[in-house]
Amino acid sequence: MRWLLMCLSMVSTMAVAESSPVAIALHGGAGTIERGKMSAELEATYRVFLEAAITDGHRQLAAGHPGLDVVVNVIQKMEDSPLFNAGKGAVYTWDGRHELDASIMHGQQLEAGAVAGVTTVKSPIALARTVMEDSPHVMLAAKGAEAFATAQGIESVDPDYFGTERRRKALEAYKADEYAGVEPEADYKFGTVGVVVLDKAGNLVAGTSTGGMTGKRWGRVGDSPIIGAGTYADNRSCAVSATGHGEFFIRHTVARDICARMQFGGASLHDATAEVVLKALVAAGGEGGVAAVDRAGNVALTFNTPGMYRASINATGVKTVGIFGDDE
Repeated sequence: MRWLLMCLSMVSTMAVAESSPVAIALHGGAGTIERGKMSAELEATYRVFLEAAITDGHRQLAAGHPGLDVVVNVIQKMEDSPLFNAGKGAVYTWDGRHELDASIMHGQQLEAGAVAGVTTVKSPIALARTVMEDSPHVMLAAKGAEAFATAQGIESVDPDYFGTERRRKALEAYKADEYAGVEPEADYKFGTVGVVVLDKAGNLVAGTSTGGMTGKRWGRVGDSPIIGAGTYADNRSCAVSATGHGEFFIRHTVARDICARMQFGGASLHDATAEVVLKALVAAGGEGGVAAVDRAGNVALTFNTPGMYRASINATGVKTVGIFGDDE
């Protein structure tokens, strides 16, 4: 009889797992991303990447992979692509270097890990996860973070690995504008990648990785590695990854604010992201957006800029892939 009850319990657990909803959303940066300023070839390249990344991430979730693994796997694909300002393809600092930031958070026990200002770590998101799982700390920075990475066997690379001609030209243009005393035409303050998921176990996970801001100086750190600003996840509400002008996201604790509006105010995911990104941030002069998912598998891709690289698959299987503001 005990054996029969155990079997029935296992079958029941498997049935719940099979029917449990999963969802995923990602962003690849927000800013002045307009059709007229992008070639058809480059647009197609972005769309193919976003489609493949969201499909693969969803497949992993549907197969029962833990959300933590999926977030890291998908972000690493973006870190390895020169299309995005994270890992390979990261922007240059004023001094012609790369200083990378990342963070990750698991919504079950509110565990989190983050790194800031690393220069030789191939995958900052992998290091952020290791900080969360294998250290007593939440955030490590610069040389200390790199020493920890070495001790943990995290892959390191020569700093030149991150460089691309596209980003080098962006730095040159930025400096030219600065020296001329004119307002830069390009979006030097934008560029981040992030992934949020709801996995079969009902856990919400969020991760964010970035190269920061073109021309940044003095060890500047944005919102991406700051828990509550650029990244937050709580199984009681939602998971959020942000992209945009980091200083505003830090001041307004954007990611945590969205989750808190749901947890304590009863707001829906749609209303919470809209109130923060489209109202509070706009009123403050902050630009950017978020990818978010709630515990029911609803997703939100909300931004107040002309465009945001984005993709999602919600709990009902509806897929979206977009770049421009007028994409469906």
